Amino acid sequence: MHPYHHPLFVNFIVYFNSNQDYFECHEVLEEYWKSIPDSDKDHPLATYILLATGMYHWRRGNNTGASRTLNKAMTKFPTFLANYPVFTEEIDVDKLVYDVTKAVNRLEHNLPFESFQITSLSTSISDLASKMEQSMTLLPFGSDAVIHKHMLRDRSDILREREEKKKGKH
Repeated sequence: MHPYHHPLFVNFIVYFNSNQDYFECHEVLEEYWKSIPDSDKDHPLATYILLATGMYHWRRGNNTGASRTLNKAMTKFPTFLANYPVFTEEIDVDKLVYDVTKAVNRLEHNLPFESFQITSLSTSISDLASKMEQSMTLLPFGSDAVIHKHMLRDRSDILREREEKKKGKH
């Protein structure tokens, strides 16, 4: 199976292009990335995770975090392109690099958030995303539930884990 046809990557495409749920983009790609043996921070999926995280921060007005994260993604594209040729197939990576560069430039000039789509060069990905989207329940585009997702979710397990780690350090 082509890595872009993996169900979690297809979910990423749906979340990114359909309702811009960048938080979920991060979640599904992190799950996919962690499932790959010996994956590291130079893996293309890590670049896509940074992209989603940067877009999430930018839309929420965290321009400093967005700029830092999108710039980090930009520095990873050359490694991505040189070392993972399979990840240059089926997605218009040149357009993606152009769009991320444009986003970074907009951030540097304090211009407002502007989304973009990840363009498929393959009908396979488009067809898989279309089918996947029909079976998903997406949060409404532009809703607080999408834009401020990390603030609205139940974080008690995360907070409990942090407290346990603090106790273990003393």
